[in-house]
Amino acid sequence: MQHLSSVSPKRPLYLWNLMIRNSTNNGSFEETLSTYSSMLQTGVHGNSFTFPLVLKACANINSIWDGKRVHSHVLKVGFQQDAFVQTGLIDMYSKCSDFVSSRKVFDEMPVRLRSVVSWNSIISAHSRACLNDEAILVLKEMWVLGLELSASTFVSVVSGCSFRQGISMHCCVYKLGLLNNEIPLANSVMSMYVKFGKVNEARSIFDEIGETSIVSWTTIIGGYVNVGNVNEAFGLCNQMRRMSVTPDLVVFLNLILGCAQVGNLFLALSMHSLLLKSGYNNEDPLDNLLVSMYTKCGDLELARRVFDAVLEKSVFLWTSMIGGYAQLGYPSEAVNLFKRLLKTSVRPNEATLATTLSACAELGSLSEGKEIEEYIVLNGLESNRQVQTSLIHMFSKCGRINKAKEVFERVPDKDLAVWSAMINGYAIHGMGDQALNLFYKMQHVEGLKPDAVVYTSILSACSHSGMVDDGLSFFESMQNNFGIEPSIEHYLCLVDLLGRAGRFDLALKTIHEMPVEVQAQVWAPLLSACMKHHNVELGEYAAKNLLTLNPGSTGNYVLMANLFTSAGMWKEAATARGLMDDRRLTKEPGWSQVEIDGSVQVFVAGDRSHHLSVNIRKTLKELHIKLLEAGYIAEADIVP
Repeated sequence: MQHLSSVSPKRPLYLWNLMIRNSTNNGSFEETLSTYSSMLQTGVHGNSFTFPLVLKACANINSIWDGKRVHSHVLKVGFQQDAFVQTGLIDMYSKCSDFVSSRKVFDEMPVRLRSVVSWNSIISAHSRACLNDEAILVLKEMWVLGLELSASTFVSVVSGCSFRQGISMHCCVYKLGLLNNEIPLANSVMSMYVKFGKVNEARSIFDEIGETSIVSWTTIIGGYVNVGNVNEAFGLCNQMRRMSVTPDLVVFLNLILGCAQVGNLFLALSMHSLLLKSGYNNEDPLDNLLVSMYTKCGDLELARRVFDAVLEKSVFLWTSMIGGYAQLGYPSEAVNLFKRLLKTSVRPNEATLATTLSACAELGSLSEGKEIEEYIVLNGLESNRQVQTSLIHMFSKCGRINKAKEVFERVPDKDLAVWSAMINGYAIHGMGDQALNLFYKMQHVEGLKPDAVVYTSILSACSHSGMVDDGLSFFESMQNNFGIEPSIEHYLCLVDLLGRAGRFDLALKTIHEMPVEVQAQVWAPLLSACMKHHNVELGEYAAKNLLTLNPGSTGNYVLMANLFTSAGMWKEAATARGLMDDRRLTKEPGWSQVEIDGSVQVFVAGDRSHHLSVNIRKTLKELHIKLLEAGYIAEADIVP
């Protein structure tokens, strides 16, 4: 507590109390404690009006030390039998995260002194300490004693309820007639339903209550966003505006997340326009969420406009923009933007580094990845698990599996992400045995339970190494032993595994047993396998299904044309190519890249703009001649 140097020793207690009340009501809690300390300096002691106010100030600045000093003063001047003071102590200890002391004060209070406010305070204390079952028991005790249950009694309990408990609380407050007239309680019950994904139940309460607050609107809008019903969330926002309720920052945060969730650019533009009209411009965290939203909608140009318009960019904004480039297939731009970041006063955090390492992995640039590793070591971030996981992934993708293993072995307490990254690294390099050994060690030595991501990695390892029986076994155990529902990634790995091994009957059976929405993606790996094994009949069947379910992908037509070419069916191949022209689809030219002396060289099919193009073509011609002289016959069954 601070001390005032010049105070009047003759000031009576009621004037000190007025000063303490004014500062507390104004939210100047430090000033409250300073005034109280000055009062003590003059030899004046507090009373039942002083102590609750000072304890409230202690609670609001989370000062348990000051709170305990006030408690000692309470005991010294004999106010331990005052209901208001004791209730203030219960609340102070609770808000300062000292539940044991809070409960002790309540237990030592004579029963005759315990008011409804005292009971409500100790119930809130239990809820803050995540002891919700005990909070409900205290509430029942109140009921048995015949005390009046108010809306305040239920608010804190409802927020921490299980779903079944929440329904019981809802029934109880409904019977007591508390719901319609008590907005904070109605909001709390709505929030409980939203937490468990029961947005229709929350909406029923929202529609029934006579009066709503901004919290009511943000709760129900956030509920619809959480369940993916973004259109309804926007409808409610429009309803808000028609009722002259101004959307607050939380509403816009929910709508931005909703637009990103569905990837709808039109909705995103509409929301951004409304945001600007409402006066929210260049505010953190809105800026980095807007960048992420436009990225999810596939529009990097708009994302970059938002990014460039911000004068003082936070590390989160930089990370969002770098991540946007990396996610949408522009790893080179992501790395370049990271280099630009290093020239500013903003320091990249662990998420920034992990995102940039991911871009290096996609770029296949070992030199860039090593430079970032040096930065990580110099800045003492090498022990961060997210960074370590990204380093393992980067080294694996850049062909340095031994280096990835070194990083993996240095991680002291490996989580599932670290294990999955190393297993996936072995999968990329076709090292199936090592991947399986690591998977077994993770479970049986470390005692970790695999999740869906780990199973994707292990199925990929089986696919790349031709371990069909192992892959099938893992696919079954994933569901039967761990209750993991197969995702599209798992199905893709399984079909790829069976197709590579020529197990077409089982692959076809597996596809037919999949959900229809998944089938559109898994026919492609089966078609590739048919081409490899020259199974034209099944390939035609796969191609037919593929084009029916996903007619807009140029890659599917190329796969089909390649199948016919591999079988010498030139007419059918030309027809497949013609379908692209009929549907006005344009295939992007193929490209490849290679890193030489730290510089990434990109080559595009049919492009002659590379500054070494003449020498490259001359060298290729010489190599071709040497291959012919050696007796090599090219496979002409792939149409570029």
